[in-house]
Formats: sequence, structure tokens, C-alpha cells
Amino acid sequence: MRKSIPTLPLAVFILFLSSIASPGQAKKTAYPAMAPLAQYLIADQKAEVALARSAAPASVSSAAEVMVLGRDGYKTAAKGTNGFVCIVERSWGAPTDDPEFWNPKVRAPHCFNPAAATTFLPVYLLKTRQVLAGKPRAEIAAGIASALERKQLPPLAPGAMVYMMSRQQYLNDTGMSWHPHLMFIVSGHAEKSWGANLPGSPVIAVDDPEARATVFMTMATQWSDGTPGPSMSH
Repeated sequence: MRKSIPTLPLAVFILFLSSIASPGQAKKTAYPAMAPLAQYLIADQKAEVALARSAAPASVSSAAEVMVLGRDGYKTAAKGTNGFVCIVERSWGAPTDDPEFWNPKVRAPHCFNPAAATTFLPVYLLKTRQVLAGKPRAEIAAGIASALERKQLPPLAPGAMVYMMSRQQYLNDTGMSWHPHLMFIVSGHAEKSWGANLPGSPVIAVDDPEARATVFMTMATQWSDGTPGPSMSH
């Protein structure tokens, strides 16, 4: 894995996918500025709710809270009862130096478990507020760093994980839908302590420096709707 997949997600995972593109590909897929906001929005709220729920199996997502993106940020469109929160992330879930940070095609359904919903999702929601306020990338990164240092964002809780099993996901121009997978999020740089990204190790890890976390990914064999995912050699 180390030879075939250079080290990167929430956000996170989009950075990992962009890291497998060659420098020439990165130039072709670069988005130098934010597109008109309308290109990032989904006009049909019911469609966005359904897309968000597709991040996880219905047994999980049907009882989850769902938030949708509007011109003023994310708002709750459906209340939940199990502590999970499902959303459709946009391209700025990636680190601010990612070449697809402004890609308006990105639609990345996530379903956060209670630990991730209360302590990891807030990083993305803060980023979203800064994006909608028109702040440049450098200022967004500085704002996240300041919020973490001032403890305006909660510390990452143990057991934080995220479902990303939507067949309709579009993660970036390189990976597109990639694979159904789960993400386990650990505070700090934890790659070595998990033996991740070593020759022969099945553990994939990516660093999310802006969130000050490590994201470990586990492949799933099926999409959330039960249909088979792509082969592991894909």
C-alpha cells in the first residue's frame, strides 16, 4: 500500500484521493477560486437528505439527524434519535491546500457516529461558515488553528468514526466514487502506532493536519444499499 498509495480527510479523505494523482493530473483538476455558491447547493432539499442518508446503511441512517447546506450554512432538515448525524460534504472538507478545495462537483455523503458528530463534525461546520463568509484559504486554515488552540472546538472524542458508503458519492475528479469505506479518527499523528501504510499492512492512514487528527480507513465490500462495491484491485 505504501508504494501504490502515497500518504494523505475530513476532511480528510479527499486529500488522500488527490494524493494518488500525478502532478500533471493535479494541474488539470485544480480549481483556483470558489465557484458561484449556487453550484455547491442542491436545490431539492429532499434529494440532499436522501443523499446524506445514503452514507450509511438504512439501519443506521434512517434514525440519524440530517443537515443540509443552505446559503447561510448547514441546518437540520430532519431530526434524529440515535445520535448519528448525516451530511453531504462539499469540496472544502479537504485541507485548504488541496487543488480541488473549490471543486463544485464534490458531493461526499458522511454519516458521523455520536462521538464524531459532537467532536469532529464541528471542524467542518466551522470551515463552512468561513467559506460562506468569503474568507481566503489561508485565513480559513488560520481560523481552524486558532479555534483549536483557544479550545473553541471540542477535543476529539475516543471512538469517533464515519460511514462513507454512498454509491452516489463524488469525492473528487480522481477517485470519483472510489470505494465504500469507514473512517476511524484518532487525535494527533497516530499512523506509526497503528502500523499503517507499511508494506503488507492492510491499514490505510492519512494525516489531517488542520484537524490535528489521523484518519484510518477500512474498505467495505458493499455500498450502503447492499449492492457490491468495486473489486479491491480497482
